[in-house]
Amino acid sequence: MQLKKIYSEFKNLSEYTQSISLLLARFAVAYGFYEPAMMKWNDIGAIAEWFGSMGMPLPLLNAYMAATTEIVGVVLLTIGFMTRLISIPLIVVMIVAIVTVHLPHGFAAGNNGYEIPLYYMLFLLIFLSHGAGKFSIDRVLFGKENQ
Repeated sequence: MQLKKIYSEFKNLSEYTQSISLLLARFAVAYGFYEPAMMKWNDIGAIAEWFGSMGMPLPLLNAYMAATTEIVGVVLLTIGFMTRLISIPLIVVMIVAIVTVHLPHGFAAGNNGYEIPLYYMLFLLIFLSHGAGKFSIDRVLFGKENQ
């Protein structure tokens, strides 16, 4: 019984780190999307050509959709606004990236594998299921229950 009580106390203490963990994770994921988003926006034509070379349908439209989703995701994740909602299209972007670019290279990030996009997708699933946390616009606008 003593172990159960100790574990319960530890669990209660560790719950204080939940909101700061979500905040830092949102910042890390947003930062991870920033450079790819800017790269796409800086040369959307080249990105469309690359998408076309991989057999993607409507490559220019898909380039704009990916770039827009990523840059909107950067902003919304950073400020913690509509976090659950933006996680869905960002997950789709990660699935497309894994299937079209990274999967043939295996798992390892060093080989341009799907490791990093998979981690982003897992973080996005956490945001989808747990929300943005206490330090977010979602909390201010929608309250604790709907953050």
